[in-house]
Amino acid sequence: MIVIGRESLLAVLLLCAAAAAATAQSASNVRATYNIYNPAANNWDLIATGVYCATWDANMPLAWRMKYDWTAFCGPVGPTGEASCGQCLLVTNTATGAQATVRIVDQCSNGGLDLDQGVFDQLDTNGQGVANGYLIVDYQFVDCGD
Repeated sequence: MIVIGRESLLAVLLLCAAAAAATAQSASNVRATYNIYNPAANNWDLIATGVYCATWDANMPLAWRMKYDWTAFCGPVGPTGEASCGQCLLVTNTATGAQATVRIVDQCSNGGLDLDQGVFDQLDTNGQGVANGYLIVDYQFVDCGD
């Protein structure tokens, strides 16, 4: 049996907490615009919608493609390109606290997110996003549960 002293246990716990914090990826006060992917009208077909991640995710089961609203991801914090495809984000409207989980299916160049119009509207509970043409959001990478 291995006996660990209180100081050693505390050091191990602090190292584990630091490692978890280092892998948690999130950003605050990010600009989120909207894009019209219209996944339902396109039968949730990543190829038909012309999204970047179709190369890797087009053959995912329909239930996987339908599980979350879609977004394009372009930072500022987190994986880019293929590494971001299929990942999920918890997005929070900083003005209202409205939240939604979205799946990354595309990339963009605006330095934030390009949310599908449906989820943009869902998060825009006070109408300021439509008025301004964008929302200010926080996001964090979360487990998609797939």
